[in-house]
Order: sequence, then C-alpha cells, then structure tokens
Amino acid sequence: MQDTIFHRIQRGEIPAQLVYEDAHLFAFRDIAPQAPVHVLFVPKRDYATLNDVPEEDAVVVGRLATAAARYAKAQGFAEDGYRIVMNCNGDGGQTVFQIHLHLLAGAPLGRFGTPG
Repeated sequence: MQDTIFHRIQRGEIPAQLVYEDAHLFAFRDIAPQAPVHVLFVPKRDYATLNDVPEEDAVVVGRLATAAARYAKAQGFAEDGYRIVMNCNGDGGQTVFQIHLHLLAGAPLGRFGTPG
C-alpha cells in the first residue's frame, strides 16, 4: 500500500477541513469540489481500490455509506437529495489509491454516468 495524500491528512501532515471522524473513518471537504457540498469519507483501514476489499471486510464500505447518510441528515440536505460515489481504478476515475466515498450535494446534480 502506498502512502497517499489521505494518509498524510489522517496523520495531520496536510491540513484539511475535517467534518467527521470516528474509530473507523474520517471525512473532510474536497479541495476541488464538484458540487456545493463535496465531502470525502475515508476508512482508517488501508485498501487501495474497492477491488481490494475482501468480502469479510464489506462492513468498511457500509460504514462509509452510513456515515455519509448521517452527515447528510445532520447538515439538513438529506431530504433534498445527495449522491455518493466510489471510483475504482483509472477508467473509473480513481486518482488517490486509498478507497474513499464522495458525498455530493447542495444543488441538483443532474444525470450521472455519461463518459466525458
């Protein structure tokens, strides 16, 4: 597993706007937001891609999703709607090789999945 920018954020070596943390994961605002609200949820356990998460550790992905949902509710935009996204490998748009979940909200997000 390579040392990523997310590891450096977790260790406090790179500043980030942390919005959530618990024993299993942490979340911070994206520095290049793709929506008015763009928060990254990152597990504290290391997995480079979603392909690397073994079935017996599937709870890691569930924790990311439920933490994002709790955050959306707490911030008051859950009822309006939000999107969660996980990218996997280069063609899937992954640029940091530590799994993470994007929470996007704050405006109508439109259609999703059309190649650019």
